[in-house]
Amino acid sequence: MSRDHVQSTEPPVPGPTVPDRARPDDRSAYGSAEAPFLELLARGASAEAYEQPVLLARAEGLPAERIAALEQARRLALRVRSDLEGRRRREAELSALFETAHDLAGLRDLDAVLQAIVQRARSLLGTDVAYLSLNDPARGDTYMRVTEGSVAARFQQLRLGMGEGLGGLVAQTARPYVTDDYFRDDRFEHTLTIDTGVRDEGLVAILGVPLMLGHTVIGVLFAADRRARVFEREQVALVGSFAALAAAAIDTANLLAETRSALADLERANEIIQDRSGVIERASDVHDRLAELVLRGGGVHDVAAAVSQVLDGTVEFIEAAAAPAQALEASRAEGHAVRHGRDWIAAVAAGDELLGALVLRGHPGLDPVDQRTLERAAMVTSLLLLARRSAAEAEQRVRGELLDHLLDARDRDPRLLRERAARLHADLDATHAVLSARLEGAAADADEEADARRRLWAAASHLAATRHGLASARDGGTVLLLPLAPGDTATDLARRTARHLGTAVHEPVTVGASAPVEHLTARPDTVAAAYAEARRCLDALRVLGRSGDGAAAEDFGFLGLLLAGERDIAGFVDRTLGPVVVYDERRGTELLRTLDTYFACGMSPARTKDDLHVHVNTVAQRLERVGRLLGEDWQSPARALEIQLALRLYRFSAPADPSTPGRS
Repeated sequence: MSRDHVQSTEPPVPGPTVPDRARPDDRSAYGSAEAPFLELLARGASAEAYEQPVLLARAEGLPAERIAALEQARRLALRVRSDLEGRRRREAELSALFETAHDLAGLRDLDAVLQAIVQRARSLLGTDVAYLSLNDPARGDTYMRVTEGSVAARFQQLRLGMGEGLGGLVAQTARPYVTDDYFRDDRFEHTLTIDTGVRDEGLVAILGVPLMLGHTVIGVLFAADRRARVFEREQVALVGSFAALAAAAIDTANLLAETRSALADLERANEIIQDRSGVIERASDVHDRLAELVLRGGGVHDVAAAVSQVLDGTVEFIEAAAAPAQALEASRAEGHAVRHGRDWIAAVAAGDELLGALVLRGHPGLDPVDQRTLERAAMVTSLLLLARRSAAEAEQRVRGELLDHLLDARDRDPRLLRERAARLHADLDATHAVLSARLEGAAADADEEADARRRLWAAASHLAATRHGLASARDGGTVLLLPLAPGDTATDLARRTARHLGTAVHEPVTVGASAPVEHLTARPDTVAAAYAEARRCLDALRVLGRSGDGAAAEDFGFLGLLLAGERDIAGFVDRTLGPVVVYDERRGTELLRTLDTYFACGMSPARTKDDLHVHVNTVAQRLERVGRLLGEDWQSPARALEIQLALRLYRFSAPADPSTPGRS
């Protein structure tokens, strides 16, 4: 307790026993005894300064009555000074409490309010440290929340169990506790952890006041000094007032948090309601769109585009083979869309048959209503595919029947055939090739073989529909009638068809093609003859070990003459010797004659030069030129045989003219 406080609590001293009016000369001689002390009060001097007037009077040897008057005036002045200081202190305390209450009224940041409370408590009490701890109901202890003036990190992180240390005792008993020497006080339980933290901070005197909400302790407000100190009752009450404000701030913050949480819950509920309303509207929208698509005959990609707009994502239809197998099977088995990574998979199925899948890309979070929308779109897609399949099968049957009529009917009406073909977008007056296709994979049993043939027929029918042609199942395979594009050859068409069908059925497919045919309705047997030629080419490919390939009669050299329905001798000669014939005709050379003589002489250059009556170097030069025109392999057995046959056919087909080079 300060000396000033001690003096302010002394009882009042009686005034002089001799009335002032009995000694009028004292005031006149020495002046008023209160004057110097009033001056000290006016300038707020320290308590020690009030001794000076008395000491000075004694030094001057003034009468005892004067000194006694000064003593009395000093005591009165000190009482007034103490009262003034007390009022100023209470005014400061009230001001601090008012400011804290004002902060509490405008609470925005709980930590800032608690920090201000701790700072003001420390400032008003003049302590080295002030801090506030809060109870943790989950762990059953109390922990440091705010500190002011603390320098030890371990102290700032202390957690006190109930009953441990002074703070734990306050939290447990809900009563304030004061100790002027913490380490010598045995009223509370000392623990190594707490004592170490207090020792690190250097605290000695500690005051702890509980923070109460009703009858519940939620924490403790502390004021502490690093020296021995006695906390007065007024100081305990002041800290208690700050503790009450701190508790109110925490309660207000909790209420605000609960209010904000409730508002947030209401906002979320409102958002959910609005979202549900939006989802229902989207579901209704997609229902209307899908219904419109079905009514106007839209396709699966139209369905995917419509659902993409409604779900605000990218939806696409993929074939069953391209979809993730496990997710696709799970969706088919459950009858619902399933999540696959960041995508959603909805199986497009008809019974146990998987037709494909609708995939919603990059949309991991999907509302149940939106999920149902995706599932309905998959169902509509399956219906469209089944309807398309039925229409395609009907169209395939019609295309097959028309091709069967072209192959078999002898008394057909060309006009009716053209009309039927036009309805199928086929032009029977264009140049076509007839192709015979057959699977090369070995089937395990009759059922598997029949299934493979159906798949081949389906793939061929689809190809015919897209190419404006016709297709039909026949003779254990498939026959196609496809138009030839300008500059295209029957061989090129056969090879493309073999690759396309093989890819579609995942098995090797061999395709034989006829020579180009025109005016299919003019002659009754045109298509049948072309089909017979295509079958012979198909058989030749299989005999030659070229299964899975495609070719026409023109692709087999002189063998093609035997395979072709109509012997194209001029075409064979032109394909075999054309470059040499053109060279002789343009330059007047005798390469054909030299080539014919060379083969007649057993491919001997020496005998050839004798028959031609030229130098052997001339023969070599001419043969070298032939090699450049026909290719380096022209003397191989197979090519040599074809060239000799072409030479003979050229001689026999050309009119005799001794003057023409090479036509002897």
